[in-house]
Amino acid sequence: MKSKKSIIEAGINTLQAEAHAILGLISYVNDDFVAIVEHILAGKGRVIVTGIGKSAIIAQKIVATFNSTGTPSSYMHASDAVHGDLGMIQKNDIVICISKSGNTPEIKVLTPLLKQAGNLLIGMVGQVESELAKHADLILNTSIDKEACPNNLAPTTSTTAQLAMGDALAVSLLMARDFNADDFARFHPGGSLGKKLYLKVSELAQRNAKPSVSPAASVKDVIIAISKNRLGAVVVVDANHQIKGIITDGDIRRMLEKYPNLTDLTASEIMNNNPKTIDKDTLAVTAFELIREYNITQLLVTDAKGYFGIVHLHDLLHEGLI
Repeated sequence: MKSKKSIIEAGINTLQAEAHAILGLISYVNDDFVAIVEHILAGKGRVIVTGIGKSAIIAQKIVATFNSTGTPSSYMHASDAVHGDLGMIQKNDIVICISKSGNTPEIKVLTPLLKQAGNLLIGMVGQVESELAKHADLILNTSIDKEACPNNLAPTTSTTAQLAMGDALAVSLLMARDFNADDFARFHPGGSLGKKLYLKVSELAQRNAKPSVSPAASVKDVIIAISKNRLGAVVVVDANHQIKGIITDGDIRRMLEKYPNLTDLTASEIMNNNPKTIDKDTLAVTAFELIREYNITQLLVTDAKGYFGIVHLHDLLHEGLI
């Protein structure tokens, strides 16, 4: 069993080696890189990304990133390609082939076949004198000094370099397309990420009850309204449905401590007349930010007519926004 110190050193050394490798890629963001971006932007087909071994795994991640940022893309395993999957490549598709050495048997077999079809071939390769580099029309150079693995064998630094170069390409394409948050939301409708980009406060408030009392309501009516609707609060509104204040569970407890006689108290006397509000068309993630800032559990939702509803901290928890 290695010592704690040696384990920490190994982790740090790995991160330093991979960080160094990524910084080394900067000089390879060159004219070929620009040409690749331009070809993909002008292309009428998809980007087919292929590889073998660990490079195949990186290819799958790059495809996922491309698709989620507006670049239609498909993954093809290099071994399967020569057993029928080449048929997925259409006339206008662009192919990116990923390989550290560029000289594996599968890549040597595949690259001439890709060239025969006439598709633009981009080689993401760590050896610029390799067979892949010779056949490629354009090169994304991902050369590294050595792997982080102490035996210089396990793909570590090399796959990190491939992943980083793929991200650099995807982000450059994203920016060239003026791909914005609304576009991103269209491709990520599910999960907390998508919800942060499109879910509005109104959708949450409409699921809840809409408790309210008049300013003249008795303490008994206030307590019943809070208990009945299970939101920990009731809103005080006037005859025109305009918000005058809010009464929470905490306000009720403070009232019991402050007033010995509750008989003649009304809602207007115990309410907080400066409640925190949010417009119904605001993103739900903004509601969370306000709830956290003010250290409260609910916000009053408003529209042009006045009181629209309540959004509670639990609503945001349920949607995975926290």
